[in-house]
Amino acid sequence: VLLVESGGGLVQAGDSLRLSCTVSGRTFSPYIMGWFRQAPGKEREFAAAVRGDDSTYYTESVKGRFTISRDNAKNTWTLQMNSLKPDDTAVYYCAATISYSGSGDYSSPEGYSYWGQGTQVTVSP
Repeated sequence: VLLVESGGGLVQAGDSLRLSCTVSGRTFSPYIMGWFRQAPGKEREFAAAVRGDDSTYYTESVKGRFTISRDNAKNTWTLQMNSLKPDDTAVYYCAATISYSGSGDYSSPEGYSYWGQGTQVTVSP
């Protein structure tokens, strides 16, 4: 199973970006699809997750600005990021798992079995 992110780039504060993650390889139907991010010198942190029933979860700092969604038919999920801030600058990783074990808001990276390679998002002031 291979997860491939796309859509990163350099934008200005207040702009929008849309990240996508696509699954390739064997047939794979994850129950939880998520996005994490890692800024320079910081630990990887949870951004958003979507469950199989389309329930969504967000870290507080992105609520109201980011929207996660999934397309089960295409085995793809996206992260729409609006009103971007310089603090959103990070490498963004998509992640997925069939069976999750961790915190109830799906924010534990240890709970995800599959990871993409990451895509850089840079927000200039």
